[in-house]
Amino acid sequence: MSLKWTDTLDIAIALDEAHPDVDPKYIRFTDLFNWVVELEEFDDDHDRSGEKILEAIQMAWIEEKD
Repeated sequence: MSLKWTDTLDIAIALDEAHPDVDPKYIRFTDLFNWVVELEEFDDDHDRSGEKILEAIQMAWIEEKD
């Protein structure tokens, strides 16, 4: 399965598995971007990302943690 920027929940789950000790409430968007594109399953154009997408991923990750 390949992940695209629009797969916010699946990306959040993958990030939570890859970085279980991170509190997503305090992550910088630059770190979040880098971690997303480093995911093995991620396969999308890096330029398609933006603040709104990163914010949606962060919110999904926060909800996943709760």
